[in-house]
Amino acid sequence: MNKIKLMKLKTYVLSTLCFLALLSSCKKDDDNSPEPVPERDRTEQQVADLDSMQNYLKSHYYNRATFETPGNHSINELLITELPKDTNGNYLAMPDPESNQLLSEAVDIDHPKTTTYQDVEYQFYILELNEGGGVNPHFSDMVRLNYNGFLANGESFDGTVTPADFDLMNLIPGWREVIPEFKTSENYMENADGTVSYNNYGLGMMFLPSGLGYYSNPTTTIPAYSNLMFKFELYQSEIADHDGDGIPSYMEDLNGDKNLFNDDTDENGVPNFLDADDDGDRVLTINEMTRQTYTVDINSGEEEPVLAADEFESSRSEKDGILTIKTLKYVDSDGDGVWDHLQKDVKIDYSKP
Repeated sequence: MNKIKLMKLKTYVLSTLCFLALLSSCKKDDDNSPEPVPERDRTEQQVADLDSMQNYLKSHYYNRATFETPGNHSINELLITELPKDTNGNYLAMPDPESNQLLSEAVDIDHPKTTTYQDVEYQFYILELNEGGGVNPHFSDMVRLNYNGFLANGESFDGTVTPADFDLMNLIPGWREVIPEFKTSENYMENADGTVSYNNYGLGMMFLPSGLGYYSNPTTTIPAYSNLMFKFELYQSEIADHDGDGIPSYMEDLNGDKNLFNDDTDENGVPNFLDADDDGDRVLTINEMTRQTYTVDINSGEEEPVLAADEFESSRSEKDGILTIKTLKYVDSDGDGVWDHLQKDVKIDYSKP
């Protein structure tokens, strides 16, 4: 699999903070930024969003038969059409039911997906056209994909033409819920013209309430409190370690809420997934774990080791049929049920002899 180039975090964070500072210093009169709107009650807004989203699903259909034919289909083939209306504006029956299907049936409208965000339970829907043959990304991974985003009125507000790389932590919350439900491509082929063809990739569409999107923060193309829809093709993913501390970012979600920004062990204002010293004891997190190296002779059919529950792979390489796997392992040296790298009063540096 092609490696997705991960951003250098320190440079990324610094440039982001500078950019935000620059934005905050600009006056509204000097740009075209939409005016802020009053914040609504999230629970009440979710009720309204769900109602409008379900009405949309009941009144629109897609070309199901297209995706029943084997092959690597694209988001461009997915056609969403509103039901025809009579002269009084009432919806009529869906044309050609052998080839088309109501979105409400396709997504099982009575059983939405649910998640809790900002202490509110949100409902959303997923149209799965192809699961994919690779691996499921984690909610904090880097991904390579194509997508098209549009509003309920059919207006497209964003999208890609060629595969693009994204950090899921930089996207709206709904993406971190939906993308891990799909798998990456089974394999790929590099073409003579320099392009890449992907086979058996995740293909689908998500229907998100405003609370899992931009909510009360309008953009130049998206009004405040807009439900959002995205078609997407998921090609590749790479596990992200944003702070380079050796722990995959998804494993730094200590409370399991898929919000890495509220996990800050040393309460220094920097969340663990961006903090190279999670407990603030001046021993780097990566040095408060033990290291292990495994070699696997692929030539002789050796199998890879089964890692312990508190052990995870940090790197792997292969040369002449010999696979080298390096791992890190959490340590609880005082047996109190808390890992060393999350306890300020435990300062053992396992990198030293």
